[in-house]
Amino acid sequence: MPQAAERKALATGLQKLNENMLTLAELSELAVRKAVDGLTRLDLETANEVFTLDQEVYGLQLEIERTCIDLLALHAPVARDLRTITTSLKITTDLDRIGRYGKDLAQLTLQFRDKQIVERGDVARIREMADRTISMVDTAIDAFVRRNAETVRNIIEVDDAVDQLHDENFRDIVRRMSEGQLNIETGARYLLVNRYFERIADHAVNIGLRVVYMVTGDWLPRIRAADRAKRHDGTENKSST
Repeated sequence: MPQAAERKALATGLQKLNENMLTLAELSELAVRKAVDGLTRLDLETANEVFTLDQEVYGLQLEIERTCIDLLALHAPVARDLRTITTSLKITTDLDRIGRYGKDLAQLTLQFRDKQIVERGDVARIREMADRTISMVDTAIDAFVRRNAETVRNIIEVDDAVDQLHDENFRDIVRRMSEGQLNIETGARYLLVNRYFERIADHAVNIGLRVVYMVTGDWLPRIRAADRAKRHDGTENKSST
């Protein structure tokens, strides 16, 4: 194939890849949004829609994987094109898992029997976790689409707030269960909801870090909040001596 035709074919394949990645991201995020809506309103019809979205996400993920493999095999891309393809392969896994957690949330919705269960302060907690988590997913996806690494360089720190809220919710749920204020079965399901959101946020972090690599070639280390705090304290102590 002539060099000009080769470049055009690669560009066309990359454009298709980008369009499908955007669609996959939209479907995954929609699955989570619908799952949250169905859970907080105990709307079984909305919850059931999430199962259809999950199948669409899975099917599109497979198509994207085939596209990436074809691009690698047929065009031997290098530099940024290569990073785009390999990063897309990784991100599809994160987006699939985000959509799958939406499905898990929908399944929990079908298990709740008493509408009074979610018509209390727990709804506010679910919404707060959902809003923070979905905001992280939004930021990571937008960074991928715009090829903007700067907007996600601090995504690990943003995740710290979600982790803190997760820990607070966990302690509160366990306390109420132990004190008999919350039915054990219901509390167990709330613990799962809390965990699912924390995991979705982790996948958003993965996407953000991979976008930084795709755009810049740099891989940011994933350092725990406690370790970052120790480093910060060490720096401050040294500067004060």
